[in-house]
Amino acid sequence: MPARRRTARDDRRRSLSQNFLHPDWAERVVESADVHSGQLVLEVGAGSGVMTLALARRQVRVIALELDPVWARKLAGVVRGSGFSQVRVVRADALTFPLPSRPFRVVGNPPFGATTASLRRLLEDPRVPMQRADLIVEWEVARKRSSVPPDTLLGTIWAPWWEFELGEKIPSTAFRPVPRAAACHLVIRRRTPPLLPLSVAAAYGAFVRTWWMRRRDPGE
Repeated sequence: MPARRRTARDDRRRSLSQNFLHPDWAERVVESADVHSGQLVLEVGAGSGVMTLALARRQVRVIALELDPVWARKLAGVVRGSGFSQVRVVRADALTFPLPSRPFRVVGNPPFGATTASLRRLLEDPRVPMQRADLIVEWEVARKRSSVPPDTLLGTIWAPWWEFELGEKIPSTAFRPVPRAAACHLVIRRRTPPLLPLSVAAAYGAFVRTWWMRRRDPGE
């Protein structure tokens, strides 16, 4: 039997690291995220829109970001047809899209290949008014990020302002195409109060990076 020819959709899935979540699991994650009517939610990796629609049904204001032009166009049509006027679909890269200047939440299924970049975008500057993020990431990534005390450079830099919690483990079979590893609902909450004032964030980050490099190379 001849091998199946790879389609343009296959190429997009591969290049954009796309793994689409089953609607039932999307509903579970959004339910656990505990969003409330009127809140502003930035959705990263909107894809086919299963989480977008679950959020919209809860009457939150949604900015749904999707880099794939085909899925962004399809999702915009679904949103218009469903009458969810509080949802805005934007074809954009979540790594460069301007973050809101008012308090907001983040919910989403970012590409597994861009998890660290996505976290850095959201957490590097604690002055950004994000209150909480509910993200679907690979299980091992979630386990590493939620370790207490943090045992990575980035985790140490983020710890004064953010706390991490392991949510429900999500089997690989909950996605299409099926990824190699299980995933997890990772919850990130802003510390209130923070362990350090916002004004020292840049200096603290520089100090930790210097200390970390010297620890790795004590001969310097």
